[in-house]
Amino acid sequence: MTTTDPRGRAGTRPQPRRRAPAGHPRKRNAPARNGRWQANVALLTVAAAFALPLVWLVLSSVDGGADLRVRLPTDPTLDNYSAVLTDEITFTPMLNSLLLCGSATAVTVCCAALAAYPLSRYRARFSRPYLLTILFATSLPITAIMVPVYGLFVQVELIDTVWGTSLFLATAQLPIAVWLMKNFMDGVPRSLEEAAWTDGASAMQALGRIVLPLMAPGVMVVTVFSFVAMWGNFFVPFMLLLSPDRMPASVSIFTFFGNTGQVAYGQLAAFSVVYSTPAVLLYVLIARRLGSGFALGGAVKG
Repeated sequence: MTTTDPRGRAGTRPQPRRRAPAGHPRKRNAPARNGRWQANVALLTVAAAFALPLVWLVLSSVDGGADLRVRLPTDPTLDNYSAVLTDEITFTPMLNSLLLCGSATAVTVCCAALAAYPLSRYRARFSRPYLLTILFATSLPITAIMVPVYGLFVQVELIDTVWGTSLFLATAQLPIAVWLMKNFMDGVPRSLEEAAWTDGASAMQALGRIVLPLMAPGVMVVTVFSFVAMWGNFFVPFMLLLSPDRMPASVSIFTFFGNTGQVAYGQLAAFSVVYSTPAVLLYVLIARRLGSGFALGGAVKG
């Protein structure tokens, strides 16, 4: 309907909104709600399955009579922590783990950055086959090569050495680190390096001063991923280290399992809580940077 306002201008009167019929899709929200409810139940079930061992770990660490059951301790105590917080059981193995995994992580990150840079910035004929080979190496089980590696370490006299074991851990973790680092490096614009080259910077200077600072979150992801993977590695130190005073915490945890099948569950839980602390602290310290993304704002001018 056409109307005229007080100023003499013609217009159209707004029509009232019609209500949707009973069979309209807007009214059919019940299946969607049921689907969401089922998905939430499934996710909560999976979350509970992951959280249950952690709940057992925390509760058993303060339970003097802990067993495999998840229960509230009737008489909470810190005796389990007092029993494991000694130089022989915890402090020396933890220090060995920090030296072993820290040095291996540093070698892995540095080598991964140097290997990922030409793969990301240059197009060669063998780049794709090389990347596929790296991807295949990430799925190769470490147990499949430990026998020849052990023989090699004996021949070159690297057996029972912390730095030799650290180098092998870094080598085993390097394929996935190179793959991740290359993908993160692809997100840094090449034009920034070209501007640095114009100003006289070399390729290594552009990598250290331009690329790596801009992809700092990606470097941190590779660092955390590599450190956590090495921190929980039991088989490699167990095979390549022989002296008890050089064993990391991932191997010394085996001492809580007795030869007769008896397990000190309370002390095992307390040691596990202490053992997981460095990895948790490392993640907490850099969690803010992990979610910040690449700081490219203002770096590229149009």
